[in-house]
Amino acid sequence: MSGSDPIEKVLSRAEVISRYGTTRTGTLVFTNGCFDLLHPGHVRCLSEARRYGDHLVVALNSDYSVRLQGKGDKRPLVPERDRAVMVSSLESVDAVCLFDEATPLSLIEQLGPDVLVKGGDYHHEDVVGHEVVERRGGRVILVPFLEGYSTTDLVTRMRSRLE
Repeated sequence: MSGSDPIEKVLSRAEVISRYGTTRTGTLVFTNGCFDLLHPGHVRCLSEARRYGDHLVVALNSDYSVRLQGKGDKRPLVPERDRAVMVSSLESVDAVCLFDEATPLSLIEQLGPDVLVKGGDYHHEDVVGHEVVERRGGRVILVPFLEGYSTTDLVTRMRSRLE
């Protein structure tokens, strides 16, 4: 599906499960995040993630879910639909699915990905869903963190320049 209209790659939970769930063909790679301000660290992580399989599904925190993360009252900066379209526009991404929960655990359980990818700023045991994926014979991969790129740091720098 890579290369299609970005809007068409933003799928409902039912659509993503139907298309990429356990009856799929090929290897499914899964990652998740807020992607509030898309930056080179995100792009690199998603590009690296795609190398580990045939399909890359990105679970994107909804606006409600971002607020559950405790990132502050002013986050997200970019509305969920806009963030979803930006992430889905990347060639490496096959589908984006919004989730409202604090974590994507239930979506991981429903999809049963073969590979779960997070940035190197995570520790293996802190990756939500690692037990589910490994129990099914899958693996967890931490891609190297690109220093100097963090949405929180970018927001802090922007605010300090405006003051």
